[in-house]
Amino acid sequence: MSEPVVDLRSDTVTRPTPEMRRAMAEAEVGDDVFLEDATVNRLQDRAAEIFGREAGLFTPSGTMGNLVSILAQTRPGQEVICEAAGHVYNYEMASMSAIAGVLPRVIEADNGILDWERVEGAIRPSVYYRAQTAMVAIENTHNMAGGTVYPVEVADEICDGAHARGLRVHLDGARIFNAAAALGRDVEAVTRKFDSVQFCLSKGLGAPVGSLIVGSRDLVERCRPIRKMLGGGMRQAGVIAAAGLVALETGPGRLVEDHANARFLAERLAGLPGVGVDPESVQTNIVIYDVSGAGLDAGMFLEAAQRRGVLGIPVDRSRVRMVTHRDVGRADVERAAAILEEVVREAAR
Repeated sequence: MSEPVVDLRSDTVTRPTPEMRRAMAEAEVGDDVFLEDATVNRLQDRAAEIFGREAGLFTPSGTMGNLVSILAQTRPGQEVICEAAGHVYNYEMASMSAIAGVLPRVIEADNGILDWERVEGAIRPSVYYRAQTAMVAIENTHNMAGGTVYPVEVADEICDGAHARGLRVHLDGARIFNAAAALGRDVEAVTRKFDSVQFCLSKGLGAPVGSLIVGSRDLVERCRPIRKMLGGGMRQAGVIAAAGLVALETGPGRLVEDHANARFLAERLAGLPGVGVDPESVQTNIVIYDVSGAGLDAGMFLEAAQRRGVLGIPVDRSRVRMVTHRDVGRADVERAAAILEEVVREAAR
């Protein structure tokens, strides 16, 4: 019998645990558009409590959560400052422009981590014939920079500076629990100065679907009708919210395992001829590495790896991304590393 595939494409590929499936089957439900789904209400309240906020709002996806947050805090014709490789700019179907009517003001930053000096330099002057800056959106961890983490003091300085200039600050915290684990802090301390926070249940925490927005009660009440307008008004959504509650309670404590497995994979890859990766740069559960020095492009490399039972995704022609998660243990990562070594050494021959 062949060994199972090691799927490192993303931490979104995890399957619900038996505990999640039981909670889903037994969930108390109601019509959430009428605010009557008790399980959704518990999830929203628990998320707000964990983040030290007044309220939370369940959304079907992180992309919707980001868009709802932008729509609630900007108006058409304004600008949102974001990092050039950020998810909200590159992977959300240009929704901030197509739907919210705002323009991304893009800044490149080392390792995806903006600082106040860069942000301040991108704020538009207050003149009537220029689009005005309304918001700063940052991503923590930063996906396409390899899961890099904002130091708390850097994020706080951006929030303080932006607020002093009358701007809102949104956090795309899809993997904010990974960031908190890497920093050894809780998510409340890491996110306390942001006006709005979106985080995913369906990545490192392992739920099958869903994200949340947390913030002030006023913000959430502005977000709710926008969610409905975008098609995110759900009915007996407690069936999926129940899995989210389990993920929220059981997922954060084990993320350090994923981080250790990612570092292990990076260390093995770093020892291969022609593979470019710095294990010290792997802060969380994402490993991005360059295979061009081994005479391969990313597509060729991944095709060879897939034939042997390992999945990843291309970042560009030369770089590959692999993500560790709950459904991949150390033995799986060791097997994946051995297969990737085989692919590289075969190319060298």
